[in-house]
Amino acid sequence: MKYVLVTGGVVSGLGKGVTASSIGVLLKACGLRVTSIKIDPYLNTDAGTMSPFEHGEVYVLDDGGEVDLDLGNYERFLDIKLTRDNNITTGKIYQAVIDKERRGDYLGKTVQVVPHITDAIQEWIERVALIPVDGLPGPADVCVIELGGTIGDIESMPFTEALGQFSYRVGAGNFCLIHVSLVPVISAVGEQKTKPTQHSVRGLRSLGLTPNILACRSTSALEENVKQKLSQFCHVPAENIITLYDVPNIWHLPSLLRDQKAHEGILGALNLPGFVNVAREPNLKEWTSRAEFCDMLLEPVRIAVVGKYTGLSDSYLSLLKALLHASVSLRKKLVVDWVPASDIEDETARENPDAYKAAWKLLKGADGVLVPGGFGDRGVEGKILAAKYARENRIPFLGICLGMQIAVIEFARSILGLQDANSTEFDPDTKSPCVVFMPEGSKTHLGGTMRLGSRRTYFQVMDSKSAKLYGNRGFVDERHRHRYEVNPDMVSSLEDAGLLFTGKDKTRQRMEVCGSGLAFCSPFFKLL
Repeated sequence: MKYVLVTGGVVSGLGKGVTASSIGVLLKACGLRVTSIKIDPYLNTDAGTMSPFEHGEVYVLDDGGEVDLDLGNYERFLDIKLTRDNNITTGKIYQAVIDKERRGDYLGKTVQVVPHITDAIQEWIERVALIPVDGLPGPADVCVIELGGTIGDIESMPFTEALGQFSYRVGAGNFCLIHVSLVPVISAVGEQKTKPTQHSVRGLRSLGLTPNILACRSTSALEENVKQKLSQFCHVPAENIITLYDVPNIWHLPSLLRDQKAHEGILGALNLPGFVNVAREPNLKEWTSRAEFCDMLLEPVRIAVVGKYTGLSDSYLSLLKALLHASVSLRKKLVVDWVPASDIEDETARENPDAYKAAWKLLKGADGVLVPGGFGDRGVEGKILAAKYARENRIPFLGICLGMQIAVIEFARSILGLQDANSTEFDPDTKSPCVVFMPEGSKTHLGGTMRLGSRRTYFQVMDSKSAKLYGNRGFVDERHRHRYEVNPDMVSSLEDAGLLFTGKDKTRQRMEVCGSGLAFCSPFFKLL
C-alpha cells in the first residue's frame, strides 16, 4: 500500500479537501486504484451533532456514518463509496484506546499519547486503507490521507506525531507528503510573499514530517523566482512546487495538477515511475471537457434555496453539487438565490420590511424552489410559505427531509383545512400531527440515533415524475438522515385529497417520496 498525505499550513480553508480529491482523480487517471481517509482532530466522535454554521454540512455515508463534508468531495470526484471508518476523529481514537484500557488490553501499563494514541492512529489508517471502496475486490493501490486543520494546531499534535512515525515505518518509497500552503500577494507591493510558507514548512519539519511536494495557493501562477526561493528555503525541488491558482470551477483542478506534472512528483516519491499505465499522460479527457463545458454555459436557471443556514453555503454542499450536476447536464448555468426562510415570514414583514421584500423578490423570480433539511422551529413557517407559493403557482419544488415534511404540513393546512397541522417536533400538542417522531428514535441522545444511511425506496406509481427521474426503476437506494416521518395514520386522508406518496419503504408504512400539483417532492433523501 502506498500513502499520500495532504496537510495544510498558514491558514485554514485553503481547499485541502478539493486538492486531495483532485490528487486522487489524477492518480486514477494514471491507472491506480485510490481510496481516501479524512482526519479531523476535533474531540467529537463524528460530525452528527455539530451545527452547520460550525462545521458545514454533515455528510451521510451508505453505512450511516455522519462525517466531514470533504468525504463527499472524495466520493463525487473518485466515484467511490466510503465507510464511517474513513473519517478519523480524535474522539474515535481516544474512545477506542479507552475501551481497550477498560478491557485490560494494555496489561496494566500507563496509557499515554505516545505510544498508545499514536499507535492506534497508525493501526486505524492501515486497517481502513485496505477496505475496498470502488466495488472491486482487494485493496486499493494508493490511500490519500487528508489531515484537517492547520499544521501547528494543538489538537492535531498526536496526529502529526503519529504520521511522522508512520512515514518512517512504511518507508520513503511508500509515503508522499503534499503540503498545501498560502502564498499571498500584498496589494500595495504586488509581490508574491513566500515567508508564510517558509514558516509553515519549518514547523512541519520540526514535527518530523518533510514535504515532497508543495502545493501553493495563490491568485495567480507562481513566478519562477518565487519557486526558486521556496525551493531553496523549504528544501523541495523546484519541479515539485506547483501552484493552485484560482480557476473558474473546481473541476479544473485535476487538469491544473496534471499540466504541472504533479503526478510525476507523486509517483516518483512513491517509487512508481515505471507503473504500467504511466508511460502515457494521465487520461483526463472526459474530465477536462466537462470542466470547460461548464465554463461556456450562459443560459441561467435560477433556483431559490429556502433554508435556515443560508449564511454558509457549505451547509448545503451536497445539494449544491447535485443542482450543479443537473444544470450542467441540461446545459444551463446554475444561479442559486439564497433565501433565509425566516425572511419571508409575516414577522419579518413587520420588523424588517426591506429584508422581507428582497426575500420574496428572489423567491418569485426563481425557476425552481428547493427547501432543504434542518432542525428546530426557526424559519419553519417561512418554508411552509415557500411550499405554498410553489404549489399554488406550479413552480417546480423539491423538498429534502424537512422540506418534504413542511410540504405535507402545507398541503394539510391548505387542502384539508387543518389549520393547526404541524410536526410534533415544532408543536408536541398539535391536534393534527402530520409529521411524528419515529418510534425507533431516541429522545435523550442525539448522536447516531437518527434513521441513517442507505435505505431502499419502492415506487408505488411508475408513471410518477419521481420514478421517471430514476429511469423507471422499481426501487432506488438513497441515503437518509431523519428522526421524524409522515404520520402513517394521516396518509389515507392526504392521498384522498390528492397528495400522492409515490415512494414507500418495504413495509409501506414509511412515506419516502410524495408529489401533487407540486412538480416533485423528494423526502428524507440525502442528495449526493
